[in-house]
Amino acid sequence: QVQLVESGGGLMRPGESLTVSCTAVGSIASFNAMVWYRQAPGQQRELVAGIRDGDRTDYADSVKGRFTISRDNAKNTVYLQMSRLNPEDTAVYYCNVAQYVGGHYYPRLNWGRGIQVAVSS
Repeated sequence: QVQLVESGGGLMRPGESLTVSCTAVGSIASFNAMVWYRQAPGQQRELVAGIRDGDRTDYADSVKGRFTISRDNAKNTVYLQMSRLNPEDTAVYYCNVAQYVGGHYYPRLNWGRGIQVAVSS
């Protein structure tokens, strides 16, 4: 059973940068992708970024050019570097392992508690 350990988060000012991380404990060899989602208050959970075979990456339009997803395979860890944060980035951020099929990411595990990121002046 794979467990996801998320870390980082906090209260940020607009324009600041933050990196959150997520380590998968257990074998993730059967998954071909890792993803970050977020859920803002009163909104549905949405895909923020995904990384798949060959380290190809995908981003939501709202974060393109500001967020970078990366991973360290040796550590089973995925990172989300967030720059030029703005209040609209306020959300709980979740990571997951996924299958990337037909142009879509399919998260495969139950969601964890996530990481709270708040952006406010």
